[in-house]
Amino acid sequence: MTRNLQYVPYGYEPPIETHKGTMVYYDTFEQTTVRELELFAETGATLSFTKLVLYPLHEETARRMWKQPVRSYYKRVDELGEWQREQAMSAVVIENWEGKRKKYTPIEAAIRFLMEKYTTPLFLYMSPEIANLCATYASFEEWIRNVRLVLSSEPIELHPRLEQYRNRWNTIEEAVSRHAKVDKEQRE
Repeated sequence: MTRNLQYVPYGYEPPIETHKGTMVYYDTFEQTTVRELELFAETGATLSFTKLVLYPLHEETARRMWKQPVRSYYKRVDELGEWQREQAMSAVVIENWEGKRKKYTPIEAAIRFLMEKYTTPLFLYMSPEIANLCATYASFEEWIRNVRLVLSSEPIELHPRLEQYRNRWNTIEEAVSRHAKVDKEQRE
């Protein structure tokens, strides 16, 4: 058994971590605009996340969720990669795990994978439509305890399970305003 010894000068205080966790944009990215991607990146920077992850869904996953066809997975990933190169954002990562699997991936399996790979806490950024759809799954109550949801806008209709777990999700505006309030309190 090896020991990893670290030597520090007398009186050393470890730096306080100012960045937290990972925010994952869970979407098909079929109709996502550049402005929505920029809003995601700005929100992640404002909320001081360590890593921002774009998680495009495979066409089999999208087909089972919406019963509508979507473009090829690799075409959507190429567009995201093009946007990432234009923005020159090193904090934004495109996760291609579903592309490697090439089949339907339930959200609970995706969350397990993301929690193993990226730093926690894990925040899922999604549209209200996807959040309502995910709330219909039987496994929703199991995985909502491990993540927080950040919704891109206020939902028009709210699924009863989303209402039940209202303490586990926020909209962008609520999250940013709460972060600003906490920052102000810490500075004082």
